[in-house]
Amino acid sequence: MVPVKVLSYNIRSMRDDTAALARVISACAPDLVLIQEAPIFFRWRKKLARLASASGLVILTGGGTAAGPAILCNLRATVERTEDVLLPLTPGRHRRGFATAVVRFGAARLGVLSCHLSLHNDERYDQAGMLLDRLAGLGVDHAVAGGDLNERPTGPAFARIADGLQDCWATSPTGGEHTWTRTEPHQRIDAIFATKGIEVLGCGVPLGLPGITETDLRAATDHLPVLATLRVPAS
Repeated sequence: MVPVKVLSYNIRSMRDDTAALARVISACAPDLVLIQEAPIFFRWRKKLARLASASGLVILTGGGTAAGPAILCNLRATVERTEDVLLPLTPGRHRRGFATAVVRFGAARLGVLSCHLSLHNDERYDQAGMLLDRLAGLGVDHAVAGGDLNERPTGPAFARIADGLQDCWATSPTGGEHTWTRTEPHQRIDAIFATKGIEVLGCGVPLGLPGITETDLRAATDHLPVLATLRVPAS
């Protein structure tokens, strides 16, 4: 079993305090960061690269090419392949996509997916099914997916994903639960999921972690991050 730390974080297009954002990410010491709302417009690659560098990470995939989701990683990760996927566009609604990759951490081979699901119930439920299909299509035994689901655990899209994967918070809750809103987090709409063979040691909002302050969490973006500590079987 290989330890892997995964962080999921909606960064609101880096419109807030990017220094605070980098400090939060760095303090979590993640191996993988599943980003939502990465910059997608003017000089988006440079903006995302600056965040990765300030956090001690590199860009793995995503950003504008995935309509917002992105994946960052540290140098423990050996990249096997990446693919950015644009989902079907409903006229008048936001374009959505997945950032996906297959990476290795030592002897463990892991599929990775970052997502930001629709604000609309019908579209969101369909996208949950696409997420499960995309993970299955990565051709790996073990995978993680995370992101902003725009839905609580009682919703049908969230439940559809949790029926096929482990909801890491529900499996081993650690730290805080609620991830949104900025002024009073009272909903869990951001989550990390893992295939059933992965051991979840803990998952939740990293409150009280050394180096993370309430001030930085509030200044960085309008969501709170979700951190999962996992053990992935060797492949």
